[in-house]
Amino acid sequence: MKIEYEDTFVKVAGLIGGPDYVRVARALLNNENATDEEIASATGLKIKTVRKSLYDLFGRSLITGVRVRDPKRGWFVYRWKAQRDQTDGFIQTQRKKVLNRLKQRLDYEETHEFYFCGTPTCLTRTFEDAMENFFKCPTCGKALNRLDNAELKNSLLWKIKQLEEELVK
Repeated sequence: MKIEYEDTFVKVAGLIGGPDYVRVARALLNNENATDEEIASATGLKIKTVRKSLYDLFGRSLITGVRVRDPKRGWFVYRWKAQRDQTDGFIQTQRKKVLNRLKQRLDYEETHEFYFCGTPTCLTRTFEDAMENFFKCPTCGKALNRLDNAELKNSLLWKIKQLEEELVK
C-alpha cells in the first residue's frame, strides 16, 4: 500500500533521503524538540541512521538543532525541530538550480553540432571529436552522421518555460 504524504516537509525529506528520512521527518513533526535517541526510539531506526538524516536535513536548513545539557547524564544533546516554513524556500532554491542547469544545457546544445554512429552503446560526439576521428566512431568503427537535436532543444525550452512560470507564481 502506497502511503500518501500530507505534509510538504515530509515529501521533501522523502525526496532527499527516501523512506528513512520520511520516518525521521514524521517523528519530528509529531514530537518537536526531540533528541536523537527519542527520534530513534519513535521510528525504530538505528541511532546512526537517525543522526545521518538529521545532519543532512540540518545542512539543508530544513531543521534546527539546539544544544542543551542532558540533566540525567550531564552530556550535551541536540533537540531538533522541523522548520516547515523553510520548505517552500528550499523548493524554490532547487527549482532555480534546475532552471540554471537546464539553461546551461540548452546553451551547450545550441552551440555544438553532434554526431552519432547509430549504435546504442556508443557515445554521441561533438563536431570536434568527430573531426579528430575522421567521422568514424572510435568504438565500433561505423561512420558518424550528424545528429538532429531539435527535439531535445524543444524539450529543454518547454521545461525551462514551465519552471520560469512556476518561479513567477
